[in-house]
Amino acid sequence: MHVAFSLIQHRAHQPGVAAGTLSISEPDWCRDPLMEAFNLTPSDPSTFILNGIPGLEAAHIWISIPFSAFYIISLLGNFTILFVVGKEQTLHKPMFLLLFMMALTDIGQSTCIAPKALCIFWFHSKGITVDGCITQIFFIYVLSNTHSAVLVIMAFDRYVAICNPLRYATILTNARIAKLGLVGLIRAVLLVLPMTLLLRRLPFCTNHVISHTYCEYLTVVKISCGETTVNRMYSLVALLVNIGFDMTLVGLSYGLIIRAVLRISSKKANRKALNTCTPHICVMLISSTPLIFSALTRRFGQGIAAHVDILLANLYLLVPPMLNPIIYGVKAKELRDKMGKYTCRM
Repeated sequence: MHVAFSLIQHRAHQPGVAAGTLSISEPDWCRDPLMEAFNLTPSDPSTFILNGIPGLEAAHIWISIPFSAFYIISLLGNFTILFVVGKEQTLHKPMFLLLFMMALTDIGQSTCIAPKALCIFWFHSKGITVDGCITQIFFIYVLSNTHSAVLVIMAFDRYVAICNPLRYATILTNARIAKLGLVGLIRAVLLVLPMTLLLRRLPFCTNHVISHTYCEYLTVVKISCGETTVNRMYSLVALLVNIGFDMTLVGLSYGLIIRAVLRISSKKANRKALNTCTPHICVMLISSTPLIFSALTRRFGQGIAAHVDILLANLYLLVPPMLNPIIYGVKAKELRDKMGKYTCRM
């Protein structure tokens, strides 16, 4: 009783509390720190809230069905390529080493977003730490840029195979392909690291709600209460440098390939040469078209609905990793035969 009376007296003498008024608010030492630790709200400065797909919250469960299907098929297809290429000595060639690299980036890209998106759809687990968000951004963009570099190396591989077939084995060795892949990874890290460092310096005041299924760079930049001009300009320059440089190299390679093919008099040889490029062209179209469209709509497409933009951004990271193993599994006869051998054993 004495303790309770003392507390009442103490509250009564605090500024802003009328005399004789009983306050029922808890003193600081009565609060449960464990409960506070798990009571993460948008005002928590160390946590962002991923809102999923705004406007389609009621359909999150239905949307999760194709999301999970795409992710599972992607994992099965790409891990199959990793296993078959790694197991078969006859596939230890530049072309299949590039497929191995592409499968790694595909697994990484889809894994960066799918598990968290499914947690949002299924369990309403929307919280993500600021450091976790920046880490997710770093890996998404590094893997995306590395994937683009692998596609450039594949175009160079097709150019050498068609335009200089006699020197193919000496120009493109496994060691050289590995070095080119490492250069692509280093380039990606050097391009993306400044983006994440600039993002780390931004202040985030009261709005910590991200209208997305994952931490997309510009979406996170938009909720900052600080000056974001440098962030926006650098991300645009990095995008243009990456896409512009890579598309120029791919276009140059295919320009030289087409010129070489047109010089071949035999129609059968023409068809065979172009067929070797078909899988790479399909993968290029599947990967590049949604990337360019999504990047442009995010920056300049003011009239496009938010849920359309978010769905496109997710499909860009989920659909190509699912289709790439299927395309090469169907078109690359040597790989298809080896995959069939292991499938029959099962």
